[in-house]
Amino acid sequence: MSGRLEALDVSKTYQRGSIAVPAVQSVSMAVDKGQIVLVMGPSGSGKTTLLSILGCILRPTSGSINLDGTAINELPESRLPAIRRSCFGFVFQTFHLFPFLTALENVEIAMRLQRVSRSVSKQRAMDLLVRCGLEQRASFYPEDLSGGEKQRVAFARALGGNPQFVLADEPTANLDSATGEEVFDMLRQCAKELNKGVVMVTHDPKAQRFADRVFSMTDGRISASS
Repeated sequence: MSGRLEALDVSKTYQRGSIAVPAVQSVSMAVDKGQIVLVMGPSGSGKTTLLSILGCILRPTSGSINLDGTAINELPESRLPAIRRSCFGFVFQTFHLFPFLTALENVEIAMRLQRVSRSVSKQRAMDLLVRCGLEQRASFYPEDLSGGEKQRVAFARALGGNPQFVLADEPTANLDSATGEEVFDMLRQCAKELNKGVVMVTHDPKAQRFADRVFSMTDGRISASS
């Protein structure tokens, strides 16, 4: 696979009774493997909606989401879970770890969903925790981890299925400045060392120095890029 994810003239409109509420309006953008693309904007600008559309969580009202030339938004719903598991890794600001699973098990579950054998998934999960500096926390439950450690577990889980793309939604919003820098550095390594495409939405200006391309989003529209 060539490794390109692109949005072509994508819009998303929600219907509130008789009122149409536009969340994303005519957005076109692309990310290739090995790149970090940053979408910046205030809360309510449509960033998270756009990220959800890119990751096949939401369907656009119009436009196309192409993965290696295939319009994945046109595929039947029954095919989308497999695409999400194999092509995308998601990182959220609230971590979304399973509280009853250890750090190792939280990472391992991404591979178990792909029916990877227990022995292989366990070893790969540990390798990812080592990469994230958490080998000593493998047996800890989320309640015993700091916010930064939880986010690193979530990051390792996002990589568990060996996705082409990592989609990160405000990954540093609940972290202190120093820990946020660590997360930005992990995303950089993800793109440059592991050759993943990274799309991150944030309002944190410090993220700009890690990005290959920066888009600004206001009222559902991408208004500028660099």
